Amino acid sequence: DGIMSTWPKVGKFDAGSVANTFNAEIRAVVDSLVASGRGAPTLVGFLANEDPAAEVYARMTKRACEKNGVAFELRRPSRLKLEDAVIEANKDPKVHGILTYYPVFGELNDAYLRDVVSFEKDVEGLNHRYRYALYHNIRTIEGDKKCCLPCTPLACIKVLEALGAYDQSKPVGKQLTGRTAVVYNRSEVVGRPLAAMLANDGAVVYSIDEHGMLLYKAGAVPGTIKVEETTVETSSVTREADIVVSGVPVKSFTIPAAGMKAGAIAINVSQHMNFGDGVEERCAFVPAVGRVTIAMLNRNLIRLHANFAVTPASAATSAQAHWQPSRSHCITAAASVAVAITAATLIALVRRR
Repeated sequence: DGIMSTWPKVGKFDAGSVANTFNAEIRAVVDSLVASGRGAPTLVGFLANEDPAAEVYARMTKRACEKNGVAFELRRPSRLKLEDAVIEANKDPKVHGILTYYPVFGELNDAYLRDVVSFEKDVEGLNHRYRYALYHNIRTIEGDKKCCLPCTPLACIKVLEALGAYDQSKPVGKQLTGRTAVVYNRSEVVGRPLAAMLANDGAVVYSIDEHGMLLYKAGAVPGTIKVEETTVETSSVTREADIVVSGVPVKSFTIPAAGMKAGAIAINVSQHMNFGDGVEERCAFVPAVGRVTIAMLNRNLIRLHANFAVTPASAATSAQAHWQPSRSHCITAAASVAVAITAATLIALVRRR
């Protein structure tokens, strides 16, 4: 199916090729929607803070949506009016996806705001219904509708698949069996969901933040995750890990290249570089996944449009309604090949998430 089946070689990997493949598929679906007269999906972003990083993310989102043919509208309510603005967008049938740029108030209040977004329009996959499904390894909602997953964790998974970390000869849920992963970050947006996703796929995962370390692994009952306290040394698990993902938002934080396993995969998801000099000479190194994250945002929008915006009558003839993103994410795949995929071919595309 085009996915590499061998562990990646040492060196620096540009995740942009993964984003390009997904974006080509997304553009093909949007083009088919427009050609059929149904129109492009609409994403509304809410920016209610003065965070420069959020401004940059909003601009990146706008550019990616324009390239994919997705309609994007940025709204700037005050933070005290944000909840009302989101509720209004929830009710608007012309809005198919909602994205809020955080932080707004802080961790607890922002968690509440994530639940204000309707699960039918939550492109971030952070509504409590999607979070519950993720942590219980439930992959569908309301019957056979595929769940949305948090964008940055999902981007990491897709990069790992493209690099060949997943053993495609094994069944879903077992493709990382025998692998050990370390995730530096346990936020509700990145680290915790990523640890759960990796554990759901069979890995033993050490989740690390400023409060300590937790061990995530598949439970005895299929589809469950077991979380345990552990006293293992951070340096020890990092040195033995096959996969290290770091999202520590502190400029001074560094994982020394010499402290990592030779041949491991290292993925940086922080705005700061969390890995020390020479990491690309020791590991398969991915310095950023931002473009893939935004591709996953658009991908979730397409899924929400398929799940909730397409009527049952039109679904029978809608290629988009049956679309499942391709598992062909080989890092050498040319984006031009994916662009040529026809609407009829999209019906047959298969994926596991």
